[in-house]
Amino acid sequence: MGKPRNIILIVVDSLRYDSVYDQNLSLSYFEQKGIQFGAARSAACWTLPATTSLFTGLMPHEHGATAQTRGFHKHLPTLAEQLKAAGYNTYQSTSNIVTTNIFGLDRGFDEVYRVWRHVEPQFPKLLHIAVQFGKPRIRNKVLSKDFMFQRIAEDFSMGISWSQATFNDSLGYVRNKIKENEAKGENSFFFVNLMEAHFPYHVGDKFSLTAPGLWGKFKESMGLYHTLNQTLLKKGKNPISSDVEARLQERQKKGWAMLAQPINDFIREMHQDKDNLVVFTSDHGDNFGDQDWSYHFSNVTDGGNRVPLVWFGHDHPTAGTKNHLLSSRFVHNDILRAAGVATDAPSLFEERADTLPMLQSFWYNNDNKTQEKYKYNQLCFIQGKDRFVYRDDINRKFRWMHAPVTKAGPEEAVFENVEPGFNPIEETVTDTERKAYLQKCFSEFKLFSDGLTKENKMK
Repeated sequence: MGKPRNIILIVVDSLRYDSVYDQNLSLSYFEQKGIQFGAARSAACWTLPATTSLFTGLMPHEHGATAQTRGFHKHLPTLAEQLKAAGYNTYQSTSNIVTTNIFGLDRGFDEVYRVWRHVEPQFPKLLHIAVQFGKPRIRNKVLSKDFMFQRIAEDFSMGISWSQATFNDSLGYVRNKIKENEAKGENSFFFVNLMEAHFPYHVGDKFSLTAPGLWGKFKESMGLYHTLNQTLLKKGKNPISSDVEARLQERQKKGWAMLAQPINDFIREMHQDKDNLVVFTSDHGDNFGDQDWSYHFSNVTDGGNRVPLVWFGHDHPTAGTKNHLLSSRFVHNDILRAAGVATDAPSLFEERADTLPMLQSFWYNNDNKTQEKYKYNQLCFIQGKDRFVYRDDINRKFRWMHAPVTKAGPEEAVFENVEPGFNPIEETVTDTERKAYLQKCFSEFKLFSDGLTKENKMK
């Protein structure tokens, strides 16, 4: 069969695997036509490195995008650039400023539709300002000379995506563009980023609190504030109580519940009886107390990295489920194959030595307020029923840790140190090709991490 007429990659930002599959939601088209990958994991824990991995097929230490570098290597071709060369018009429809030109993720797109520039605000201005003031970067902007001269950063206006649901506008843009291009006989590639499941986790058309009573709402709002401001990293302890963490998790589930049926229907509309390829996934998950953490910077957890991934092929294969371990970054490779771009890079559909998922995180500076004990970079891989993490501390304290693979959720087991001298790559991996692959990646990660550590020490 020829290449797909249109390719649509839908990413629900920060959506946890368990938010999708722990609910009794009717995703009829997912079940009828989708190939669901039940053990997919993101390569990273926040939008910039995770999306860059989807756009390049590479790990963060290979593409260079981390919380510290704030950008990726310019010589690397992106998915949009390669699809453009293959004859597709390329479009990005996004509700997250991180995926735009701010970090270079707009490269290769003919047009970037920033939804916050086009939607009509549906909330009181005072609420918009209150929600925005929760962000440290915005507070700094408001107190700066830029604000006094009305040169306000675009991420202030992007706060519309934080204060109201915008998915109908994003999906409507895709519908209209496809209709225009098909009338001209042109093929299209769309990358769609939706923010409803991202903090502050939309529970309706407009931002609102969900706890009963004034005291409950106050606790919920403070939990949202501490989550956004990463108080854990600055204070050394998590001020968010377990009941508020549970409420935040429930907020994201409600955000996904609001999206689930419209996305199911949109994918049916784009895919049924058409020669379009549609891929649904998340860039990464989120943390709700997993590993005693909060939010999604700087850590690797089952909740933060395990992601939903569903493939709706343009050749309309029989629906099914594949549960082998894999990295969601291979979406890049299989989209290129479908578009007729030759590549021998790993596929979602096969298990081989270099398809073992690895996860990486790099410590988050947090306006130079991150405590020393949280200044570490991590590489995690899965072997059997165990996850092994190599923690590279900025003070040059290195150690391997492990925890069992668990169902993504708030009761995830905490990583514990392995026995001194135990190297899990050497002692648990028996496949020689896989061992060689892991050793190579470990060496490259160490070199990359050491470089970041040296740069931070010099600052």
